[in-house]
Amino acid sequence: MPLADESLLGTEKDGTKNHEYCKYCYQKGAFVNPGISLDQMTSFIQQKMKEMNIDAPTTDKAVNMLPYLKRWKQIALTAYE
Repeated sequence: MPLADESLLGTEKDGTKNHEYCKYCYQKGAFVNPGISLDQMTSFIQQKMKEMNIDAPTTDKAVNMLPYLKRWKQIALTAYE
């Protein structure tokens, strides 16, 4: 999700804005759905974008970016430790 608009930024425990995660995923210093898998997030994003009538190429681009986001990279790295 592009975070160009500050109103979309997640927040830390002290209320400061977090510039890495959106408000839908990260609030008060923690992930909203900490146990969600990459596959589950992919399905969730696809469904939400469909509900918003976002075209398939844009949706595909969005879900193809998920594995490269810091949240998912950390999970992949931890799995190999």
